[in-house]
Amino acid sequence: MTQYQVTGNEYLSLPTIRQEDGAVEGVTFLYMQLKGLLEIRGDDGLICPFLSLNGKKQALTLEWRREHYWIPTFTSSQDGTQLSCTYLTPINERAFVIRLTLNNTGTKELQTDFGVEGSWDRTLHEINETTELSQGREVLRSNWNQMFIWSQKPGLPLFAFAPCTSDAQPFSEIDQGAAWEQDGFSYRIHKQVTLKPQQSETLNIYFGIGYESVAAATSAKELLRQGYSALLAKTTDWLASRERYTPDERINTILNTNLFFSFFYASGRSIDTEELCLMTSRSPRYYVSAAYWDRDSLLWAFPSMIAVDPGYAREILEYVFTRQARNFGVHSRYIDGTVLEPGFELDELCAPVIALQRYVTATQDHSILNEVFIQTDLNHILKILETKKHATIDLYETFLQPTDDLHNYPYLTYDNVLVWYAYHALSVLLNRPSLADRAQAVRAAIYTHCVQKQNDKTFFAWSVDGNGHYDIYDEPPGSLQLLLFYGFCTPDDEVWQNTVHMIRDCEYPLSFAGEPIAEIGCKHAPHPWILSICNSLLCGYSQSALHHLRLTQMDNGIACESVNAQTGACETGEAFATCAGFLAFALMEALSC
Repeated sequence: MTQYQVTGNEYLSLPTIRQEDGAVEGVTFLYMQLKGLLEIRGDDGLICPFLSLNGKKQALTLEWRREHYWIPTFTSSQDGTQLSCTYLTPINERAFVIRLTLNNTGTKELQTDFGVEGSWDRTLHEINETTELSQGREVLRSNWNQMFIWSQKPGLPLFAFAPCTSDAQPFSEIDQGAAWEQDGFSYRIHKQVTLKPQQSETLNIYFGIGYESVAAATSAKELLRQGYSALLAKTTDWLASRERYTPDERINTILNTNLFFSFFYASGRSIDTEELCLMTSRSPRYYVSAAYWDRDSLLWAFPSMIAVDPGYAREILEYVFTRQARNFGVHSRYIDGTVLEPGFELDELCAPVIALQRYVTATQDHSILNEVFIQTDLNHILKILETKKHATIDLYETFLQPTDDLHNYPYLTYDNVLVWYAYHALSVLLNRPSLADRAQAVRAAIYTHCVQKQNDKTFFAWSVDGNGHYDIYDEPPGSLQLLLFYGFCTPDDEVWQNTVHMIRDCEYPLSFAGEPIAEIGCKHAPHPWILSICNSLLCGYSQSALHHLRLTQMDNGIACESVNAQTGACETGEAFATCAGFLAFALMEALSC
């Protein structure tokens, strides 16, 4: 199975840097008018580093590291040389840079040629599923970058992508001596140099993206003019100020890599409108990429985003309570807020309230509550809630479960705990103390109707119908373990203890008890879930969760949906950005860092 390195910033992502040879398979970016993600794709490699020595192309053997857990760099040593390559996506730029440095570590003079080559084979539109854009590709020469520019114009301009290695502006001294060739949509950008022993040469290649050719070329040229060192310093300073530390370097790597992956892959700015928006993942490797779920974005990714950048988190809430507000609670939506998949989900309706309450508590920024659209949308959520209440019982129905699968019975215990939490939050956010009474009524209904008895032990059922029917089940995306995390019960609550013991017991078929990675799965993906590790971290099982986490490979260190119970290898859901955020948050909570 191919493994990938990843990086990115607010505007663009490099989700598929092949670990075996350093090739960038594609560059992705958000496009609001197209409701999702576009990928500039090279099937064999869009950008492929290469090295030739004395006229012979070398096979590279790569050793990888991530600077500040986010900037991938490889080194490759062969025949008295060392080639290093860094993929830098500077903060808040519509561009990135690839730096290649070649050192002659031997005792002989060498004729060298190094750089990047590749081909733009196709453009893909990605929202859950992938469609090729078959029309409008073109390549042109431009004085803006003194090179070539790729552009897609299916009628009007859609986007452009441009490299840049020099600046022809008068008085500029920026000239790296790079050469380039272009044939159709294939190209090579390189530097031919005779290297004496212990001599080194560097080539910085800047790539810009934009709505059309001028925007793309000048985005690349702007980085060129700032200079690689300044860009690296700006980015590393930003990352370093947000890193979290524990005494365990293995955990540090997992925590910070997933923290940054979630920040840059579960959110981003669109190329066409520059709007900040949220999505499951900006990586096309995730099976439902580039779409919006209230639950995924706000319950899982958002808490870690508050930790990374509170100002950014506020802007996220402004997006949620404007673009997404009309369809709160609907299964999934496009990044522009319109409906993708219909179907009501109670946990998703509660998610915006919980996220807003968490933000206000963490930042003490009460001014956001003065925004008219916030108050309007909170009242809108209340009205929807009222339509989901049982006629005579204070329980609230859902159509789909937290896995987005159909329920057995309409009243889920976990979902109603979120309703209880949301009513308490709304009583404060709307300054309506009477809503706390509704919360207490929901709590009483849960203990009356959702608590069942088996083998003389009471426990929380997964779902009920209000007429005595129930099921025993659990789902990591909305686990009964989390009742403790949300403050619904205390650790000594016997009903909660019995419930957790039941779903962790070897007799429960999806507990994976006794396996090396003994975390809970569900029918949606019958393997241990990374979200279950998160739940365990938050609910009093942190030591076992940390043990399981150390055994997992996940998706080359990045959160996936589920892993193999024996090996820890990824089974489903690679590049799961919102889960990565919840994993980082759970680690910060469990380890107080």
